[in-house]
Amino acid sequence: QVQLVESGGGLVQPGASLRLSCAASGGVFSRYAVGWSRQAPGKQRESVTSISTGGTTNVRASVKGRFTISRDNAKNTVYLQMNSLKPEDTAVYYCNADLSHLKVIMGTSDYWGQGTQVTVSS
Repeated sequence: QVQLVESGGGLVQPGASLRLSCAASGGVFSRYAVGWSRQAPGKQRESVTSISTGGTTNVRASVKGRFTISRDNAKNTVYLQMNSLKPEDTAVYYCNADLSHLKVIMGTSDYWGQGTQVTVSS
């Protein structure tokens, strides 16, 4: 079993930056693809970005050029750097992991964190 704990959410103004972290435990982190999904109020959860064990990334079009995912296998941690934040980025952000990168891309990972709230508002 893999446990995931997100941190770094908060309230920021439009145009600001924020970095989310997700610490993993309970498994061999380097064997898992990991990603970030988000769910805004009244909307379905959507996959935002993911990174494979080999470092291949997949990024949602609406955040491309603004959000960057990275992983540090030595620290069992995945990061989401979010720049130029917009009000429409407001959501609960979930870290997720799976042995299959495709499942992470599709948002059907086996392992999920509890989520961290990101609010972008002036």
